[in-house]
Amino acid sequence: MNTEATPVISIRDLGKTYQMGTTQVHALQTVDIDIFQNEFVALMGPSGSGKSTLMNLLGCLDTPTKGDYVLSGENVSELDDGELATIRNKRIGFVFQTFNLLPRLSSLDNVALPLVYAGLTKKERDDKAQSVLERVGLGDRVDHKPNELSGGQRQRVAIARALVNDPAIILADEPTGNLDSKTSYEIMGIFEQLHREGNTIILVTHEPDIAEHAHRIVRLRDGLIESDLKNEPVSRVQEV
Repeated sequence: MNTEATPVISIRDLGKTYQMGTTQVHALQTVDIDIFQNEFVALMGPSGSGKSTLMNLLGCLDTPTKGDYVLSGENVSELDDGELATIRNKRIGFVFQTFNLLPRLSSLDNVALPLVYAGLTKKERDDKAQSVLERVGLGDRVDHKPNELSGGQRQRVAIARALVNDPAIILADEPTGNLDSKTSYEIMGIFEQLHREGNTIILVTHEPDIAEHAHRIVRLRDGLIESDLKNEPVSRVQEV
């Protein structure tokens, strides 16, 4: 972890409590964490550990009950829904387990969709979408619709869509959960390549072999950080 640079993400005393009838559920108790540019971090933990809640807060899909979340120098913990939507569109790229592609759109149009809100022309959107599809190895599948692609190819399209707005961070939620072992390995190879190219990646997973691709592994339990450790074997390979 870089102790000198300014973190891309800085979280202090972050917590989330849900009201379930007369019962309060402390999904996230108190979390402090810094994530720096070009880190590759895996968030792990059993069901109910708080990792999904933390992911939703990091992705500005939910707001905390307490604490501060500073993203790229801006405290986003008190923004309204409209402001959070802008943050999500411009600064965070999402990759989901279920791909979340629109079935009637081509790969190119699925990837270009976030750029509609950025005010670019159709040609600018298509050119940028083409570029990121080539970056993930799908330059020859731009006209294919999701049902014409394999699961691995659909996830590549989803990764390209996450990259198209040049986000500060890529947030991947169980990105290999619907894929077989061979395809999972290929998809993790893409994330490793994106990391080498300078992207900041936060990966949520319950699979130890997937987490092992990350350079830092943060484990949660009962809404608290149980451990936050450098993944020494991967880090040593990078340093060599």
